[in-house]
Amino acid sequence: MKTKMKTNNCGELRAANIDEYVTLSGWVDCVRDLGGIIFVELRDRSGYFQLVADPQVNKSIHDVFSKLKNEYVITVKGKITKRPPETYNETLDTGEVEMYPEEVTILSEAKTLPFVLDDTNVSEDIKLKYRYLDIRRREMLNNLKMRHKVVTAARNYLNSEDFMEVETPVLINTTPEGARDYLVPSRVQPGKFFALPQSPQIFKQLLMVGGIEKYYQVAKCFRDEDLRADRQPEFTQIDLEMSFVEQQDVINTVEGMLKAVFSAAGIEINPPFKQITWREAMDRYGSDKPDVRFGLELFDVTDIMLNSDFQAFKDIIAAGGTVRSIMIPGIAGYSRKEMDDIRNLAVGFGAKGLAWITFAENGEIKSPLTKFLNEDRIREIKERAGAKDGDVVFFVADKPKTVFDVLGRFRLYFGEKLNMINKDEHALLWVVDFPMFEYSEEEGRYMSMHHPFTSPNPEDVDKMESDPANCRSIAYDIVYNGTELGGGSVRIHSAEIQKRVFKALGISDEDAQRKFGFMVNAFQYGTPPHAGLAIGLDRLIALLCRTDSIRDVIAFPKNSGAKCLMTNAPTEASEEQLRELHLKSTVKPHVQ
Repeated sequence: MKTKMKTNNCGELRAANIDEYVTLSGWVDCVRDLGGIIFVELRDRSGYFQLVADPQVNKSIHDVFSKLKNEYVITVKGKITKRPPETYNETLDTGEVEMYPEEVTILSEAKTLPFVLDDTNVSEDIKLKYRYLDIRRREMLNNLKMRHKVVTAARNYLNSEDFMEVETPVLINTTPEGARDYLVPSRVQPGKFFALPQSPQIFKQLLMVGGIEKYYQVAKCFRDEDLRADRQPEFTQIDLEMSFVEQQDVINTVEGMLKAVFSAAGIEINPPFKQITWREAMDRYGSDKPDVRFGLELFDVTDIMLNSDFQAFKDIIAAGGTVRSIMIPGIAGYSRKEMDDIRNLAVGFGAKGLAWITFAENGEIKSPLTKFLNEDRIREIKERAGAKDGDVVFFVADKPKTVFDVLGRFRLYFGEKLNMINKDEHALLWVVDFPMFEYSEEEGRYMSMHHPFTSPNPEDVDKMESDPANCRSIAYDIVYNGTELGGGSVRIHSAEIQKRVFKALGISDEDAQRKFGFMVNAFQYGTPPHAGLAIGLDRLIALLCRTDSIRDVIAFPKNSGAKCLMTNAPTEASEEQLRELHLKSTVKPHVQ
């Protein structure tokens, strides 16, 4: 039901509404005075509608229109009329109709805006400072509409699948094995702190213990980490958990939800999606979130290099390293400078160096490696690469993690540079069988690749202590066009297995009891097998809106320094506030 200030939306009026009396309200998008007749484009959330004031028809309306400026808020009443055919505006859905208002009221005047709404050269800081104005831009408004559609579609699908939406706490205990927590001091418990949740992980598992069986939540999460275009200190997940299920049950559910979500965005996708193991993803693409819209796959030449005379590569292999390659087609004509630039690019990606073999168009072979490789070795490399004359094969030798990272980024660089990526394709796949642990050079110990509640593969349980590097988990990520949309796992439901995982991670019994005692204790009272997944909502919306930054799809985001330029948060607390929280600041107050 429309209010008296608005019987219709600006963007919904069509030829079928001609001769209807309506009331419209919105913002003045632009004013055009064409020789006495004034045209006003009225804008609301639904779109645009043309108003006309002719002094020969209604002078009082014309007098009011002559005072209007961009972004004034007005209400008009009048009859919908047909535009002369020669003035149709085919770019607007309302382009066949207009109104000569019989009444007009200025509801609110507007100062001159600090930036022009449709100016693409406005700095992001200015737009974030005046975010309430930036939201008026059609692009920004459409992004928020897309977000609404996606959340609605996800909720509708999960509701139809008998899921229950349950809210979980925002003030919780601090947890290890993740990013840095945001801490909240307690006034009533002096010296103690809450943490803001990095995810609802523990609580959704406890909901399974509680018998909810199918849970979901559009959950706010918080991580105090350095920011990028796809990171915010507070972000949103579509979070779900299920009892009495295995990995494939979760995958089937998420595929159904994504089909509904993409359909709401006007994109048709067709599950089931391809599944590849983590090992295959790394071996072929150098990434656990591979973009499979193009080829340029990596290949292993460790065995060939072992039979070569190149001692530098052989020493790396002997130390546990690997030699991998990638073939880039059609660049054999690159100049020496261009090849040097590519080497510098690889070094920037983390390589200690870069070698290559150029198979020239005339059949000539050029490479700094030719003195170490005989004709048989070069022929093997060319065959394995599937290279032809005109192609170049690049080599990186190092620890596997470094090699995969460098060549994986190399692959994406050339995919973009050579226009090999079909930007209209929607490639979704699952990466499964992730390692249970990854070794942290910084920490000097094994860490959870996902989180400490991920179940080990039953076949590899005994490797947790004896061979953690080769212990697989039952974890899975959903990847869309080379971006991880979300991840999940089958959870540990055995208190004994959970204790063994904590031990493998170097978490003492005392620490485990202090941080997770309530969870370990809960598992002793009948825990169903359960599994779940979380989708990064902000990242998903950004991809569907084809924008590089999740800030473009969040109504009021922080900037790259984790600051809200509009409200100026975070700000210093007063001495009184600190005293109430039993805190004392050691930071000298900032003077504006």
